[in-house]
Amino acid sequence: MNTAMQKGFTLIELMIVVAIIGILAAVALPAYQDYTVRAKTSEIILAMDPAKLAAAEAAQTYGGQFPSDSTINFSQPSTKYVSGVAIGVSSPLTASNVAVITATGRGDTALTAKKVTLTGTADATGNITWVCASAATDGVDKKYLPASCQ
Repeated sequence: MNTAMQKGFTLIELMIVVAIIGILAAVALPAYQDYTVRAKTSEIILAMDPAKLAAAEAAQTYGGQFPSDSTINFSQPSTKYVSGVAIGVSSPLTASNVAVITATGRGDTALTAKKVTLTGTADATGNITWVCASAATDGVDKKYLPASCQ
């Protein structure tokens, strides 16, 4: 009696494997896209560092208070995902002044013309507390912000 041994996979087994791979890809692709946008948003956050440093130095120079935004000089970075960074100071050289650094994104549909803000509040001793957030209008979606900004 000659019986042939079965070798290889049946068609149904191959179809099941292809279906499983398709389901995994359908779940993984949106998550991967979110991770890439979050990485681009991190670049926006890093682009605000020169402005943050300049504002902190200016506050130290003026006795723990932010001067007018025109007094704060910094090199404005422009990268693939950052179109610009700006500083605004409310009530310069008063006890209740606040510096707001705003960075505008570009280069991705989720980031183009969207903004991230970094708000600094100086106290009488010269300590500055920085709070990162999505801008109130035209802000980056919160799911794309790094954990330090949420």
